[in-house]
Amino acid sequence: MAVAGARGGDRDGAETIGRRVHRLRAERGLTQREVAEPSYTAAYISTVEAGKVRPSEKALRHIAERLGSTYEEVVSGRPARLATELRVRLTDAQRVLTTEDPAAAIPLYEALVGEAGEYALVPELAAALVGLGQCDLEIGALENARRHFERAETVLVQAGAPLPQRVPAVRGRALTHLLAGELRYACYLLEQALDELNSVGLHDPEALVLLYTAVIAPYMDLGAYARAAQAAELALTLAPEVSDPALVARLHRGVARTLLAEGRAVEADASLVKAAEAYQQLQIRAELAHCHWMRGYVFAQEGDLEQAEAALRMARDILISRRRASLYAHQVGVELADVLHRQGKDDEAERLLNGLLGGLSSAHSAVHEAGAHRLLGLIAERRHDDDEARHRYTTAMDLLEPTGAAGDLADVCRLLGDLLRRTGSVEAALDTYRVGLGHRAAPGTTTLGPGPAKPF
Repeated sequence: MAVAGARGGDRDGAETIGRRVHRLRAERGLTQREVAEPSYTAAYISTVEAGKVRPSEKALRHIAERLGSTYEEVVSGRPARLATELRVRLTDAQRVLTTEDPAAAIPLYEALVGEAGEYALVPELAAALVGLGQCDLEIGALENARRHFERAETVLVQAGAPLPQRVPAVRGRALTHLLAGELRYACYLLEQALDELNSVGLHDPEALVLLYTAVIAPYMDLGAYARAAQAAELALTLAPEVSDPALVARLHRGVARTLLAEGRAVEADASLVKAAEAYQQLQIRAELAHCHWMRGYVFAQEGDLEQAEAALRMARDILISRRRASLYAHQVGVELADVLHRQGKDDEAERLLNGLLGGLSSAHSAVHEAGAHRLLGLIAERRHDDDEARHRYTTAMDLLEPTGAAGDLADVCRLLGDLLRRTGSVEAALDTYRVGLGHRAAPGTTTLGPGPAKPF
């Protein structure tokens, strides 16, 4: 969005400033002499109001003081203390988003966008747009979220804002692509920002940690585990320089994924406990739900299915209570269905999955939609319905192919290959195995380009 047409700006001309001084003086019931004294004359104020002269900064500060206003309001038209008031309201909107209902935060952010845009308050406008993007992410409106993040970034670029200020918008854009299954493009956006930050020596610990933490998820989904571990390590080295406790908690949550991939489940769970404790203290229920979600995954990997089921149900309940069932709660539901299937509760798992598929789509969560079809294929196989299983596995492969999720695709290829071989379709099975091996052979290590540079 361009802000050139917004009201205000520090370069208002003599006529605009003159009209503004006249309006403010009239609103306060002051005479020109009362505004002028003791440093200037009434005739000078009359000349200013007529737009015949643009006052010096010294004169403008005198006029503002006599009007009971501020230099900024006289020069730009921005109401006194507006920026401060908007920042307070941004904090309130963020609190509603993180601790209450994201849908309730949307009108708060929309009002902030309108006011900040009207007066060309760029940092506040960008922050409100990022907030709107976060709200739309939480309710599953990915296209709307992406538009808000892109608009925030455009506003900041046009204002010449440094990259660290643009990082929240970049991270938001990348997350929308990640959730849409565009893993490589998500990596590209994050790596590009990291390289720019590091290559020009813009050492901003919070911006770097935000980016390194954000890139862990797409790396893991692509099977680029070494890169994910490196990003986690670099983020951890910067953590002591970060003052935002929510960001540090998010870091611990991301690090847990890399620890789990290395088989260090106990350390992964300890990292998640740290994150959960921080989110509990901050009353950020959405992030707390994500911690329970990941703990459920850790328990499932370790074979503790009862604990896994309990943790995943808790995560899903929190997300549904916050009206987030349209996206994240559906994703948790797929993992919960997997745990139910592994416990032999196929009827419950199937009911859950069939209900979820109505809310999942390849445009929103291709990896999890594929996961739902994979599980339904396993359930069908257990019931000896080979045709249904083949259909489900093939659907999962079609969904995963564009995402680059190498590990998931290889796993489904193996399942379909085994089914084809068992049912006598040996040549088709070999072809399917070859597809899986092709994706597993280079899981994101030769197609992503060089990894991000280390910070200075």
